[in-house]
Amino acid sequence: MDKKILIDLSKFRESSDKSCDITPPEGFFSIPPNMNGLKSIRELAVFQFTCRKCEDAPCIDVCPFEALEKDSDGMIHRYTNLCISCKSCVTICPFGTMMTDFFDHHRKKDLYFDLSDKDEVNKFIKACPAGAVSLVDMDENPEEHIYKLNDTVLIKENIWKTEK
Repeated sequence: MDKKILIDLSKFRESSDKSCDITPPEGFFSIPPNMNGLKSIRELAVFQFTCRKCEDAPCIDVCPFEALEKDSDGMIHRYTNLCISCKSCVTICPFGTMMTDFFDHHRKKDLYFDLSDKDEVNKFIKACPAGAVSLVDMDENPEEHIYKLNDTVLIKENIWKTEK
């Protein structure tokens, strides 16, 4: 089994609570053209696992440039090329899903790390808050709140679930 990248989203939140002036680094994979802009691994993970997928999605309604959209599964997607970083979505989200540092990365190119390159992965791990990212020999394990984002990345997050 190849090692996987494990990202603990709570460590990023703890870090941003303590030092709001520091923008954490982001990991990316090369993406095909026309994918609505570059998507960070952490942003994808937050929208997939942390977002409560509100039925009325006030974040979408408040966006002045229609940069947010909900797919058929209820997952929010941000069009980074349309987003003007006004942070209206951050302000209106009743659950604090949006992280304000998502909006800094299109301006801070030195924070990009290509997670398909082993050297870049190691640099990414060192640049992240302590304990937030590691290489592991494991697979998805929902009992430990570890979920598969893709074939290379696992996310540790306490997922909010509704009773049905």
